Amino acid sequence: MIRETTNDSPLDAAVKRLERAVAQLEQGLGERASTARTEGAFDEDRARLAAELDQARARERDLEAAGAQASAALGRAIAEIRATLAGQPQAQEA
Repeated sequence: MIRETTNDSPLDAAVKRLERAVAQLEQGLGERASTARTEGAFDEDRARLAAELDQARARERDLEAAGAQASAALGRAIAEIRATLAGQPQAQEA
């Protein structure tokens, strides 16, 4: 503890100690408020990123389904072309 000057009355010394304590308390509260705001921002970012991830996963499922449909359609088209070519006589070279 810092010694008070001998010119101060006990009441003045107590007031100064109280003022220092209040200043320290205000500083601590300010730091906690800043930390809480930062954590709140992280929570908001985390929530936003989670929502974006959910949307990306839904889009991925949609694209996989579209890819499977396209693959099936190509498979059917290839099968039809092969069947058509197999049913036609081969062209004779001159």
